[in-house]
Amino acid sequence: MRVLVAGAADLPVRTAYEVWRLRQDVFVVEQDCPYPDLDGRDLEDGTRHVVLLDDDGAVTGTLRVLDDGDAARIGRVVVAPSGRGRGLAALMMDEAMALCGDREVRLDAQAGLAGFYEAYGFEVAGPAFDEDGILHVPMRRPRGDGSP
Repeated sequence: MRVLVAGAADLPVRTAYEVWRLRQDVFVVEQDCPYPDLDGRDLEDGTRHVVLLDDDGAVTGTLRVLDDGDAARIGRVVVAPSGRGRGLAALMMDEAMALCGDREVRLDAQAGLAGFYEAYGFEVAGPAFDEDGILHVPMRRPRGDGSP
């Protein structure tokens, strides 16, 4: 397993295609949430894509780190069905947290995954909300928290 961190302009075309295809396969098809995944934020200069590649170079997982000005935002965290249960999300989060450094970090977690993010120093920062039929909670990691 190899981790690639890049802005959109530096992602190989096939890798970018596989990233967006994985997100579509999981978020739109598997989770039955038709929403505009391609929101323009993937292409922003400050966005970094964390991509897990298997030994053959296929995308196994991905997330993105956005620059929201006063804080970083982690989102679109996804692992392919074939890679689940192997700690791959943690590999990506370790890389994402290193990219964020001591900045405040925000994310919207699926409610059932809040405990996973709490291990990285995140805390629930507001009431739960429904997003496309899936309960989410806003979470934040305060500035300077180096967990785990």
